[in-house]
Amino acid sequence: MFDIGFFELLVILVVALLVIGPDKLPATARTVGLWVGRIKYQFQSAKRDFERELGADDIRRQLHNEQVMRELGETEEAIKKVMQEADEVVQSAKTDAEK
Repeated sequence: MFDIGFFELLVILVVALLVIGPDKLPATARTVGLWVGRIKYQFQSAKRDFERELGADDIRRQLHNEQVMRELGETEEAIKKVMQEADEVVQSAKTDAEK
């Protein structure tokens, strides 16, 4: 993304040396390095938080899916029970009709 080669880095250093001056260049380099480090840390922190939230969302979604599957299983059992009771009623009615 930000591909800085040797030549570009050399040009930046020469311009910085001319603009800032040789006496303030080391302090400025330390300050820039400090800010770059802070920015990198903030990006990494945001990335970790985002990934942690994403993982939590996946866990919530999985738990919800498991709950739905459990409810479907309970509904299936209830339907089977009703069907069995209906079959028993039909069989009872057939035996009563045959008598």
